[in-house]
Amino acid sequence: MVSVQSVLVGSVLLLAFARNSAVAENNFCSKVSDDWSTMKEKIESLKSESEAVAQLNTNLQSLSSRMNDLEAKVAACNCGSNGDGGATEPTKKTTTTKAPSGTTVTVPPHTGSVPDTGTFNLSEVLHLSNLFYEAQRSGDLPDNNRVPWRHDSALGDKGNNGEDLTGGWYDAGDYVKFGLPMAYSVTMLSWGLIEYRDAYQAAGELAYGLDCIKWPLDYFIKAHVGKNKFYGQVGDGNADHSFWGRPEDMDMARPAFLLDESHGGTEVAAETAAAMAAASIVFRPTDPGYADTLLRHARELYDFGYKFQRKYTESISNAKDFYQSFSGFKDELAWGALWLHKATGEKAYLDKAEEFLHNGVAWALSWDDKTVGAQLLYYMATNDAQYKAAVEGFLNAWFPGGNVPKTPKGLAFRNDWGSLRYAANSAFLALVAADKGIHVSKGRAFAKTQLEYMLGSTGRSFVVGFGTNPPVQPHHRAASCSADPSVPCSMSDKDKAGPNPNILYGALVGGPNGNDQYIDRRSDFTANEVATDYNAGFQSAIAGAISTL
Repeated sequence: MVSVQSVLVGSVLLLAFARNSAVAENNFCSKVSDDWSTMKEKIESLKSESEAVAQLNTNLQSLSSRMNDLEAKVAACNCGSNGDGGATEPTKKTTTTKAPSGTTVTVPPHTGSVPDTGTFNLSEVLHLSNLFYEAQRSGDLPDNNRVPWRHDSALGDKGNNGEDLTGGWYDAGDYVKFGLPMAYSVTMLSWGLIEYRDAYQAAGELAYGLDCIKWPLDYFIKAHVGKNKFYGQVGDGNADHSFWGRPEDMDMARPAFLLDESHGGTEVAAETAAAMAAASIVFRPTDPGYADTLLRHARELYDFGYKFQRKYTESISNAKDFYQSFSGFKDELAWGALWLHKATGEKAYLDKAEEFLHNGVAWALSWDDKTVGAQLLYYMATNDAQYKAAVEGFLNAWFPGGNVPKTPKGLAFRNDWGSLRYAANSAFLALVAADKGIHVSKGRAFAKTQLEYMLGSTGRSFVVGFGTNPPVQPHHRAASCSADPSVPCSMSDKDKAGPNPNILYGALVGGPNGNDQYIDRRSDFTANEVATDYNAGFQSAIAGAISTL
């Protein structure tokens, strides 16, 4: 637990910072000192009041995104002096370790204190997963960038008419900004934040979780250049995959692919609508203005996808070899409508969902097929028994004894490529369903075993930088290059021996085959690739486990 004193002191300093955001820098310290004096008497009386302490802890978490800035200002102006004219040491500690290559790596601070499942510290996993998404950022990185080997990149990303398309996430270990998996990842992360916001807050990761999804959301807003115009991809997948190096060193052309009334792309439009609608719910308590902006874009994008129905790879053929939509676009139209219904309460969106919703048992929950997610959302909204039965059928298939194969060590194994992401997505769905009264004990037990498999229950972790014997060669270009930008990086680095020079903290690798066999080899993209969609369901499942297990 965070100590009472540290919560109180941290809250006072943070509140002082918030009050002085408009005050000149040279007045900052004296103002903080005045605020400290004013609050001093209250501190003593609040120490014994648990309810007040809990509230102060809430305030601390909601302001934690400003902590790094505050600490820098405190150090700069001797706020909280040690009495000899020198600034005090920061109260948050960092852990410095040696990367396998010998490079000194400073692990960003983590202040979570959530109990683990009995074996693994889940709040630490949540912390690291948020870091993974920061490593995937494209564009002009913020001053508080916590990944020291990542810098500004792809600052020339523009639309066909010069529109600013900087920002967003790189998809995996490559540098294309594929719209469909990026939007799906935001939707899944937002769902986890909606259902398990308390877990993020308790783990000290709520501000980072909000910041995580805001990065791609801001990019989606830029990409939505007209009511029926949306850039669904930036970058050429074929040209990109022929390059091995840092994103900061890219020099290939990065075309932008526009979806419009003549070039429809229903999956991308409806999935981005789902992401923005879900995220509007997440931001509603803290930033209603931003939530309104997201919801407006979500409405327009859904209408665009609904009115101009077309498979998106017919318009963006470059995506066909990378993210072919095998399930079609009906699942996205149902899914997007249900998120808009959840965000607005408007029955019209429920009616639209009913046009496209399928009541059969889904194969998996993934960036391609959201059928079972839509079924669960519909049941949550209507209590319709047939969709409850569809969710139950899906979970029964994944549970022990079901028809989804299990590895000898207990992983529910759906597919060789990214085996762990399918299990993680099902674990998250099982936790949400359990909260709604569907297979409560079985669902939570299943989620626990699957997550613990990923975290190391069989003797090795599949999360980079976490646990016992974690992967050290994830298939990731930037992580495989030297942190020294003067050292060239090329295709030869893909196959070189030894660990990556940079640790891609928090990344969930693709995972083992159906016999639990896994080789930590960078060139094996089937087993060792990482991706934004891999971590999305996994991170949300971790939050669910913190909250319920």
